[in-house]
Amino acid sequence: MAARTLPSVEGQQLDALMGIALDEARAAAEHGDVPIGAVVARVDTGDVLASRHNERERAGDPTAHAEILALRDAARAVGSWRLDGCALVVTLEPCAMCAGAVVASRLDRVAFGAADPKGGALGSLYNLAVDPRLNHEATVVDGVRATECTALLTEFFAARRAP
Repeated sequence: MAARTLPSVEGQQLDALMGIALDEARAAAEHGDVPIGAVVARVDTGDVLASRHNERERAGDPTAHAEILALRDAARAVGSWRLDGCALVVTLEPCAMCAGAVVASRLDRVAFGAADPKGGALGSLYNLAVDPRLNHEATVVDGVRATECTALLTEFFAARRAP
């Protein structure tokens, strides 16, 4: 299945959705979680279905990544696990677990800010969203407000390493 090009959720709208994800990321840092935020929105309208941030430390749950939590909330909002017609906007390139959830949920598009050369699974180390061996493919847009997303992560880890 070829990845679909989607005319909506682009440009200024994508920038605004990343702004929501950045706000969520800042909320994660406030309680000691890595500052990653995620938003799920409808592709055709840009309407936000869910927005969440990392809660691994808060919840003591290794799967409480921003993307997973946002996908769960979005699925509840639409009443189905199938999130076709939706986009995920996230501050950091999703890991293998979250990229697998992108495929499993049938998202149409994923946009992320900062690349993750150590664990990214939508282009850096792997690209699960366009693997023809899997049952679904999604369009990936990288580098959305990348400077802000990267700075947030850099500042968080610098503060944690400071004496």
